[in-house]
Amino acid sequence: MADGKGGHQRIVPLSQRFFVSLAAYLSLERPEPAVDDHVFLVLKGPRRGHPLSAAGLDEIVSGARDRAGIEHLTCHQLRHTCFTRLREAGMALEAIQAQAGHRSIESTRIYLHLANDWLAGEYRRACEAIDAQAIGNDLGPHLGPDLGAR
Repeated sequence: MADGKGGHQRIVPLSQRFFVSLAAYLSLERPEPAVDDHVFLVLKGPRRGHPLSAAGLDEIVSGARDRAGIEHLTCHQLRHTCFTRLREAGMALEAIQAQAGHRSIESTRIYLHLANDWLAGEYRRACEAIDAQAIGNDLGPHLGPDLGAR
């Protein structure tokens, strides 16, 4: 459980990949000695070993953005990307809403920036499911007796 925006608690699921990455960070990069038991610490400079602040994280993202040649990137945009990728991977919109801590499903929808190829794939999948139902109901390529008479 973690306290999120507005002091609301939420469950933060963690993948096996997270633990592998965390173990590598702890054994290879985390500076010693640490001032306290925070996991993520400043890695260099006069504050080495002190807890990493939000401003410090923004500085790290800014440096990575510059090295990658990306014009604009923020931690908040990474949040949008994370939720978009979860949706594209098949996670239910309601589950993403809960994960994001949004009170409104509309807020969650605004967050998502779905790729056109994903949308096209979802449309094709739905059409195939509809076609399979129609064929299963012996409607085949025609509209059926009551629909064709109109």
